[in-house]
Amino acid sequence: MTPEVVRRHYLEAMGITAWASRYQLPNARPTEACEWDDTPAAPTPPRERLQALLDDAPAPRAPAQAPPVTDEVPASPSAVRALLEERPSAPSKPAETSAEPTPSEAPVVKELLQFSVSCVCIGGRWLSIHAGEINAAEQRLLANIYQAAGLADGSLPEAMFFKWPPMANAFEPEDPLEEAREGVNAFISGAASRQQWQLEKILWWGADATDPDSASLAKVLDVDNQQSRTLELPVWQAPSLDTLLHSTRAKRELWPELHALAQRFQASPSESDDH
Repeated sequence: MTPEVVRRHYLEAMGITAWASRYQLPNARPTEACEWDDTPAAPTPPRERLQALLDDAPAPRAPAQAPPVTDEVPASPSAVRALLEERPSAPSKPAETSAEPTPSEAPVVKELLQFSVSCVCIGGRWLSIHAGEINAAEQRLLANIYQAAGLADGSLPEAMFFKWPPMANAFEPEDPLEEAREGVNAFISGAASRQQWQLEKILWWGADATDPDSASLAKVLDVDNQQSRTLELPVWQAPSLDTLLHSTRAKRELWPELHALAQRFQASPSESDDH
């Protein structure tokens, strides 16, 4: 799928209408070819449209006196709803006023994921991921670690910052976790396409952290057997940079893993994938 199609799907998920040129104006540059998704939206069946109208209809007021008994079926929303659901309508009874909804009427509250992540790409091949916004001390530590291990020379590239959801109160997703995974995937895929990265591995710093950003990021990455299902890339996990800043023991225990990691990085891409 082309980046343009990914961008359109992402905008539609946020409730933003994407406009595209369908005709070429005189002396205008030709539009770049891409895979347009012109599949029309599935029409809503008449029964569902009628059901939605009935659900939105206000409840009828109670009559002052009982109506005369007839053989005709009353044309009320409840009667039509009963016919649609193919079951007889229950006799109406005066409802008791209650301030609290019944369990069946209680609204379903969906947990909205909110988190931020910082990313640094090493050599256009490995993506270093950190929950939250990386600060200056953590950036210096990360640069020193990569330089000592032979993963980078000198300073690191500028960190990219991503926050989810991208706009506050923009939309209410039906599946918050799936929407967040698609958002992170679109962000990293778009950055890789623009910068011409060939991503081979994810370096995740913070698998041991318990802050809200790290907990949400762990759900979004969906790591199983050292593989991120969301990004479809192998994952190397390490303690958070904050832990390493305050623990000499953690640095000492991590060094053998960093040394082995550097050897795989310096190998060819095909050889590093075999580890």
